[in-house]
Amino acid sequence: MENIASQIVHWIKTYAENARVKGLVIGVSGGVDSAVVSTLCARTGLPTLCLEMPIHQAESHVSRAQEHIAFLKAHYPNVSDLRTDLTPVFDQFVAQIPPTDKSTYEMALANTRARLRMTTLYYFAGLEGYIVVGTGNKIEDFGVGFFTKYGDGGVDISPIADLMKSEVYQLGKYLQIPQSILKAKPSDGLFGDDRSDEDQLKASYDELEWAMLQTEQGKKADDFGGREREVFEIYTRLNRANQHKMQPIPICKISR
Repeated sequence: MENIASQIVHWIKTYAENARVKGLVIGVSGGVDSAVVSTLCARTGLPTLCLEMPIHQAESHVSRAQEHIAFLKAHYPNVSDLRTDLTPVFDQFVAQIPPTDKSTYEMALANTRARLRMTTLYYFAGLEGYIVVGTGNKIEDFGVGFFTKYGDGGVDISPIADLMKSEVYQLGKYLQIPQSILKAKPSDGLFGDDRSDEDQLKASYDELEWAMLQTEQGKKADDFGGREREVFEIYTRLNRANQHKMQPIPICKISR
């Protein structure tokens, strides 16, 4: 973990210096991914702005985010923070859109929350001459596509996207991030309640990592039975459905 942390810190710092930016901005949610990435950013010594952006947020998420930011500021003088309450902005948006009874309404609004946060991150990045640092890990970004396109997926760099969720937890322990974060169930915090990622995905990250590795080895659903087959099929379905997030934007090539 020491080697991995050192590599990532060096990579972030080198990228920022080559891009000639003044610092880094990152959204801190109270989850392990943002805690790990913000700590790695802090270790670069570059100015690091941690943004807290609640939208009808569960109190447990808010308290964990504040605990972690306090931890960072106590250990790294290059870290600053801002709290931008986006709840009124979100509520005004909801008030302006036409009413609907579509089953996709809740998910559309959840993705809207993520995109409002992305807009806020880029506002402060533009204001300060910083870059936006992403917090997606490998299983979310390239396995099941568990992120919002142009929301938490809208970033300039992605330091932990080559690490599985289990590796992020190991890195978090090494970096000594608060135990409250390490013990909390992973949650995207996009619904204003405490529903976990597992509640939404119908499988744990450990299970999905297993399925991702089996897929890379060329295994098929017929190779498994029981819960293993169920998890493998969940992974396959999500991976197929979310390819539009993982692939570059399709371009219509014109024949000249």
